[in-house]
Amino acid sequence: MNTIEMLRDQTASAYAWTNRLLEAIPFEHWETMHENTDTHATWQVGHLVLSHYFHSIMCINGHSQSILQAVPLQKHNELFVNTSPKESVGKTNPEKLLKDLKLVQAHSVDIIKRMNVEDLSKPLEPTETPNPVAKTKYEALDWNIKHTMWHCGQLGIIKRQINGRHDFGLKRKAKAM
Repeated sequence: MNTIEMLRDQTASAYAWTNRLLEAIPFEHWETMHENTDTHATWQVGHLVLSHYFHSIMCINGHSQSILQAVPLQKHNELFVNTSPKESVGKTNPEKLLKDLKLVQAHSVDIIKRMNVEDLSKPLEPTETPNPVAKTKYEALDWNIKHTMWHCGQLGIIKRQINGRHDFGLKRKAKAM
C-alpha cells in the first residue's frame, strides 16, 4: 500500500465512523446540548463540512465549483467556525447538513484517489486564510484525518448522552450468576 492509498483509506474510514455516529443520532436531537457538553451534532457537522472542504479540497486543488454551488459554505462559515454552538440552533436543516457533509466527503476522497505520491510533498494551494497546521498537501490530508477523528470522539459523547453508547458490534457475554 502506498501513501496515497493509506491516506485515501484512512480518510474514508474516518468519514465512515463520523457518518455511523451521526446516523445513530435522531435528527430531532441534533441540536440537543447536555450539561458539560458545549456543543451539539448540528454544530459538529457544520464544522466538519467546512474543515473537510478546507483541508482536503481547497488546500489540495483550490476551490471546487460543484461544491460551492451545492453547499452554502459562507452560511456554514458564519454558523460553525468562530461562533458558539448555541448560535446555530434552528438555523439549518439536519438532513440537508448531513447531505452536504457526505457530498464534501465524497469529493474529498475522489481528490485523494486522483493524486500521485509526488503531489504529497507539494505546497498547499494558496488560500485567503493560511492553513494553521499544514504546509504540504500530505500534512493537510493527514490533519484532516486526525481532526475528523477528534470530532468523532465528540460525536460519540453527544450520541451517548442522547440515546446511549454506540453499538460497535461487540457482543457482551452475559455474566453467569
